[in-house]
Amino acid sequence: MQSIEDAIKQPVFKSSLHRATVNIVYTSAWLNQSTSQILRPLGLSLQQFNILRILRGRAGKPATVKLLTERMLDKMSNASRLVDKLKEKGLVERQECPTDRRQVDIVITQAGLDLIQRASEAVEKKQANILQRITEAEANQLSYLLDKLRG
Repeated sequence: MQSIEDAIKQPVFKSSLHRATVNIVYTSAWLNQSTSQILRPLGLSLQQFNILRILRGRAGKPATVKLLTERMLDKMSNASRLVDKLKEKGLVERQECPTDRRQVDIVITQAGLDLIQRASEAVEKKQANILQRITEAEANQLSYLLDKLRG
């Protein structure tokens, strides 16, 4: 097991809280990088993957760009631009809302469902390999502590 000190070549931190903060940021980037390597050959970014997963989870119900933005993991992403890219790939469609013509509904296509299925299986397999390093109890403790940090 490589320590955060070894990973970033920083032998000393100001405090254990500073060390933990750096470790969280580093590990998040490491997990994102690992997932991106899996998604890249499928032509997806992390943010596009996130949008497709949200849409798949809606079980055929349309979503607005506002809803996608609210549910995305990366709040800094431009959901509208991401939807445009997914539309160009034939993975989503934009539809006029039947009850409000100013609103545009986003729905996942069959091609999008097929791709998100393949992508999810590949990502879940990789995550299972990574997560086997900790026990179920440790995973629960980690989630509890991360939730506690966010208040």
